[in-house]
Amino acid sequence: MMNTVTKCIATGLYSGYMRPYPGTWGTVPAWLIAYFLIGDNPALMAIAIVLTFGVSVWSSGIVEKELGHDARKIVIDEWVGMFVSLLFVPFSPATYAMAFVAFRVYDVVKLPPAAQLEKLPGGWGITMDDVVAGIQANVTVQVIVFVAQRYFDYSFI
Repeated sequence: MMNTVTKCIATGLYSGYMRPYPGTWGTVPAWLIAYFLIGDNPALMAIAIVLTFGVSVWSSGIVEKELGHDARKIVIDEWVGMFVSLLFVPFSPATYAMAFVAFRVYDVVKLPPAAQLEKLPGGWGITMDDVVAGIQANVTVQVIVFVAQRYFDYSFI
């Protein structure tokens, strides 16, 4: 039986219990942490990614034994993916909103190699597909920002 602390962590402070769309609700706390606490600090964002990645692999690997592999209530992996989505993205409400939407789309669609990595055992599979979705979202936002600034003279900052 899992302990309360591990369950609280794996479910993203219990945000994974919210309905509908627990993955989206589970992403909200990470977005809020990134926007209001980390802000425009890539070093702090990188630290958040590394720490949350380790905690995600560990806690989700434990909690999945009771809730099932990649159970919808496990959302700490969404935190890692959201933080990856925002790394080196220009800090603004518009770009952070784009990253949120892009991450949720890529997390649901699971383009390769996310779908393949999801099959890894334990917390690794639970976490790695979200890391890939975060990378895909990050690249998407970076391209949108580049094109908007380069070709349309639009600044998101």
